Amino acid sequence: MATYHVVAMPYPGRGHINPMMNLCKLLSSRRNDDILVTFVVTEEWLGLIGSETKPDSIRFVTIPNVLPSELVRAADMVSFVQAVLTKIEEPFEGILDRLEAPADVIVADTFLPWAVDVGRRRNIPVASFWVMPVTVFSMFYHFDLLPQNRHFPVEFPERAEVTVDNIPGLSPFRLSDLPGIFHLQNQTLLQRVVELISKVPQAQYLLFNSVFELEPSVIDALQATFPFPVYSLGPLIPYFNLQYHNSSRPSAPNGVDYLGWLDSQPQSSVLYVSLGSFLSVSSAQMDEIAAGLDNSGMKYLLVARDKALSLKESVCGGLGMVVPWCDQLKVLCHPSIGGFWTHCGWNSTVESFFAGLPLLAFPIAMDQVPISKLVAEDWKIGWKVKGATGDLVSREEIAELVRRFMDSENVGKKELVERARKIRETCRRAIEKGGSSEKNFEAFMKDVFK
Repeated sequence: MATYHVVAMPYPGRGHINPMMNLCKLLSSRRNDDILVTFVVTEEWLGLIGSETKPDSIRFVTIPNVLPSELVRAADMVSFVQAVLTKIEEPFEGILDRLEAPADVIVADTFLPWAVDVGRRRNIPVASFWVMPVTVFSMFYHFDLLPQNRHFPVEFPERAEVTVDNIPGLSPFRLSDLPGIFHLQNQTLLQRVVELISKVPQAQYLLFNSVFELEPSVIDALQATFPFPVYSLGPLIPYFNLQYHNSSRPSAPNGVDYLGWLDSQPQSSVLYVSLGSFLSVSSAQMDEIAAGLDNSGMKYLLVARDKALSLKESVCGGLGMVVPWCDQLKVLCHPSIGGFWTHCGWNSTVESFFAGLPLLAFPIAMDQVPISKLVAEDWKIGWKVKGATGDLVSREEIAELVRRFMDSENVGKKELVERARKIRETCRRAIEKGGSSEKNFEAFMKDVFK
């Protein structure tokens, strides 16, 4: 039997590597006997993820650390993106030269536009993989419509509320709902993203980490635009770990048994708070969040990364728990969790869909801004966290909001819960036999592995 060879090249960031790995695990689970996945990462990233569980059919291959370290990339994103665009292509081609079996397809993050050129030179089909919402892809892809209609440059705050209603497949949105990099004075990053998305039409496939039923109009509009198949394959989250390892418990970080603590709490009584693994809120805002949670009188589980120890000492009057890390999907699916305060990173948002939880949306940057709009206004499964004045949301505002959000008798909260549960059913149907994502997986694999 022939072995099909997939070479996967994720953009080097946690929010991109995780969905790429989940995509590869699902491909492997469907063709376990006759598929090989070569998963390409930097040496630094192998050190970060190399010990995580994966099928034998997925193997890591590394390129040298030619990029700024993951520990400092947030400090200068322009330089990091420039390095990704210019320094990975050559060592990646070196890997292709050394492969024992030639690649049948390259699955490359859309943020690696040079992969399309590599595939063309070597006659290897390329699947461009976009890890954010399809809505955000379309905002970038149709960027030219913004200046044509005098919607760009975005002038803040004068024109923040101006409505954009001419992007194919998108519901009307405000200029303030555009991704964060549209609002920066330095437009270098925005120019880079618009340029790299302009390479997508040269790929052979376009893959989305979304569910068709959640973004049908924009997916249909893009499929009508491109001459090749567009496949929505989401939710690309590790739900297979829940199915097959439900009885296993991750080791408690720093000896904190957060799952045991959740077991002891009443159903839907705990607010889970996590603001992502990459960008951070200010130290002052994190202090306000911790104090507001404590003052709310509600139970909470707060993931605070490197601030966990100091926050644990200054707050937590017996109602909450502060941890540096947790197994997020396991936590979100725990029956004691009643809501999720999130930065609206797409992976976290998709995990919340799967768990069927209402959200408090607190975006920090990039695609998190339009995602918060989708959450609050299109899907209506969450509320935005906003302060009355300035950027800092006070502890008093947070305490009041959390009390309302966690009140099971609040009519607005009941409506959020009902809609969130409907989205959970939509996501779970999509991955079942005959579901939209399951059928798209089959169609993609038939197309590639002819």
